[in-house]
Amino acid sequence: MATSYKKLWKMLIDKELKKKDLEKMAGVSHYTINKLNKGENITTDVLEKLCKALDCTASDIMEFVSDDKK
Repeated sequence: MATSYKKLWKMLIDKELKKKDLEKMAGVSHYTINKLNKGENITTDVLEKLCKALDCTASDIMEFVSDDKK
């Protein structure tokens, strides 16, 4: 299983936000945003920061997909 953050990127577009905006709002590093871009694992602490900043739940911004659908 792989993690997909396509929902997160769509939400940013819908809210007219840039990745840089998310960095500031959630208090996460550029390195963390790069990990999200690559579909890499992040900690639950980071996930919580993102959800608080965007006022959403984890299932609103990520999903588990089979490795070939990443």
